[in-house]
Amino acid sequence: MTTPVKRPTARVPGWVKALGATVVVLAVLFAGIRLSVLPGLKDLFGTETRDRSGPALLESIQDISRYDAASGNFQVVVDLEKDTKFLPDAVRGSRTLYVGAGTVDAYVDLGGLKEGDVRVDEDRTSASLRLPHARLGTPALDVDRSYAVSKQRGLLDRLGDLFSDNPNSEQAVQKLAVRHIREAAEESELTARAEANTREMLQGLLRSLGFERVRITFGG
Repeated sequence: MTTPVKRPTARVPGWVKALGATVVVLAVLFAGIRLSVLPGLKDLFGTETRDRSGPALLESIQDISRYDAASGNFQVVVDLEKDTKFLPDAVRGSRTLYVGAGTVDAYVDLGGLKEGDVRVDEDRTSASLRLPHARLGTPALDVDRSYAVSKQRGLLDRLGDLFSDNPNSEQAVQKLAVRHIREAAEESELTARAEANTREMLQGLLRSLGFERVRITFGG
């Protein structure tokens, strides 16, 4: 009589079980994503955005006595490169290509007019005004129209981004874009256009009040 021999049961290694569990989880996630894009099915793995910001606080109110007479739209391409001595760019260094778009207003300050700057004859048919030259306001960067074209960072910079509170910060290129926009506005004819528009506005206003002759000059 022959007695059957029982073979020992093979034990599955722990790493095989872990790998199998990982595959199952990934398969479930993939299936959920595939189902979420099908019409009529609910997105099981969708995200929800909540705005938990506090209310805005009014810090101060300032009266404005200036006339914004012209506004210029500018766009600049910023190419900012940072190198480190004795280290190749692949190890330490960065280069960012950034397109910055913004506006600059030109205005005439009417709040500083003195008594001698406005002269009116006795019959109120002639008026003479002396106004200060137009000035440029602070450039305003439009973040919705500004964007980074490319970013190149060395290995140490990429590792630093992992532990940074603000990875891939664009603050440096944004400041540089604002500076270039300011320079472009200074080289443009924006202030001249603002003075021409201010002269036209005041002449129309005073003539509607009955003044026949209106003379407006800029200086100071």
